[in-house]
Amino acid sequence: MSAMSFAELAAAALAGQALTRRQCGLVLDCPDEDILVLLDAAWRVRSRHFGSRVHIQVLSNAKSGLCPEDCRYCSQSSVSTAKIDRYPMISADELLAGALGAKSAGARRFCMAFSGSAPGEAELDRLCEALGRIKLAAPSLSLCGSLGFLSEDQARRLKQAGLDRVNHNVNTSERYYGQICTTHSYRDRLATIANCQAAGLEICSGGIVGQGESDEDVIDMLLALRQIGPRAVPINFLVPIAGTPFGHRASDLNPRKCLKVLCLARLLLPAAEIRASAGREHHLRSLQPLALYAADSIFVGGYLTTGGQLAEAACEMIRDLGFEIVRE
Repeated sequence: MSAMSFAELAAAALAGQALTRRQCGLVLDCPDEDILVLLDAAWRVRSRHFGSRVHIQVLSNAKSGLCPEDCRYCSQSSVSTAKIDRYPMISADELLAGALGAKSAGARRFCMAFSGSAPGEAELDRLCEALGRIKLAAPSLSLCGSLGFLSEDQARRLKQAGLDRVNHNVNTSERYYGQICTTHSYRDRLATIANCQAAGLEICSGGIVGQGESDEDVIDMLLALRQIGPRAVPINFLVPIAGTPFGHRASDLNPRKCLKVLCLARLLLPAAEIRASAGREHHLRSLQPLALYAADSIFVGGYLTTGGQLAEAACEMIRDLGFEIVRE
């Protein structure tokens, strides 16, 4: 695909037009020698909506392990023997301390993840208490929860307590979903997203690349996300974790492939926050700075049960690019 053609895709994205499946395939098949041209096209779209700003996010593992689902990529699932910390939901005091720590690190959003299928009533009570206290202490800090499956009533209660956004990933295509999980369906995930949208919560929804899916599955996933219209789209890259069913999965990912997926996400979801998420350090390696020409958001400090780039190093990378760190 020529440089002019990539520029045409950027123009189409800025005009609100969806790429065709063929065009999506051409992005993922971009020759490695043209990767900078593709990044330039993604940058045209990203800079129109976000300028040179980079949003820093901090993720807190508020409940670890103990999950009955059988997601094959996850160290916290029922089929995992990974050596991780397993503990029930942390206290409201600990959640408040984590939020204030995130604020001090320069994060504009605090993300809380809870393992398990869905929160119990006692957990929901404690979370609502914590949300209220965090909002009083840091009213401008946006709060996001990854909470499993939620009814519309639960979502409304969380919204009223101070939750701004829910993360609920689609993870892969509908066709491939049965290959990564059998205890719930792709449609179950869509139902929770719809419940949260009905409650007025912002949606953060993305997926995981590198689980053995095809390029067609990646395209299906991103086209489905375009239909959902999330405010934020985390793109994760599978890091095989020993003790999980995918712990020995051979990956066909390389830094250039990861960049192409991020570029396609930007071209299909031009106004969404595209977040280079779990696995960026592992798979992008020395090319991590280039990801920010397509993505406008990153996590710092780690991902639930795996480590990540420290906030200080991430801020240095952003400043070295001449980009702007979005703070409170």
